[in-house]
Amino acid sequence: MTLEDSEALGWRSVANLIGDHPDAPVAVIGAGLNERSLTPGRCDLGPKAFRAVLPRFSTYDVETGRELQTRVHDAGDVVLKAVTPADGFGPIREAMSAHGRRALTVLVGGNNAITRPGLHGLGLERTALLTLDAHFDLRDTDQGLTNGNPVQALLEDGLAGERISQVGLAPFANTRRAHEKAKAAGISVRAAGECRERGLAAVVAEELDRLSALAEVIYVDFDIDVIDRSQWPASPGARPGGVWVQDFFDATRVIGACPKVKAVDLTEYDPSLEIGDLGSLTVGRWFCELLAGFEARG
Repeated sequence: MTLEDSEALGWRSVANLIGDHPDAPVAVIGAGLNERSLTPGRCDLGPKAFRAVLPRFSTYDVETGRELQTRVHDAGDVVLKAVTPADGFGPIREAMSAHGRRALTVLVGGNNAITRPGLHGLGLERTALLTLDAHFDLRDTDQGLTNGNPVQALLEDGLAGERISQVGLAPFANTRRAHEKAKAAGISVRAAGECRERGLAAVVAEELDRLSALAEVIYVDFDIDVIDRSQWPASPGARPGGVWVQDFFDATRVIGACPKVKAVDLTEYDPSLEIGDLGSLTVGRWFCELLAGFEARG
């Protein structure tokens, strides 16, 4: 059954919103970078799995009584097969920059190395970074770029540490050295325990307010391994004790509603680790929440 047939039968899915819409306020770009990952996997399959699951999601939100209406331009995929993070920097940055006039651009990865070029596509000097991530991603860059050092690389590029907020950091998944690096750089660090106690959405809202006062626009990295592994097995870096998936959805809606959020990415989604479609369904719901938040901008 085609998307048009489904819509004619009364099932209007989120996939019906996505297509060749050059003037749409939102764009989606696939960026299936997989090389130089610290753990082996197939994050390159993420963009395809993301698009494939969207027909399973209705545009109607029963909790608010609202229907998603936003048209989304599918800008296709950046060609990144067997491409290193260093060589992929230019193509990803250019793809993001090409859609800078839009209100929101969504970069679907791919491993976390896409965050650095994605942010550069908005302009380093005017952008702040918010990460939802179990890890600091502050590994040294002397051995090259990987999915474990995009934040370190951005610091070295000249992004001021005070314009970085890292939320959801997991205990026993990081080093003392990385934590000390973050504090020395002036990065705002909010660990997973605080997010559980105070609510992830509340912590995220505080950091969005803080960053909004420091930068013209905000780039958000949704490293999805921030979610508790029992609810999210589809990332090699996900750990028990991460944030609850509903809290992740609530925070996503808050982020989507922030007018200064100009671009987001989804990273470290590995469809090869799927258990019962849990990964793809979580990613699809994430996108619905992002659009719902975006439509609340007014």
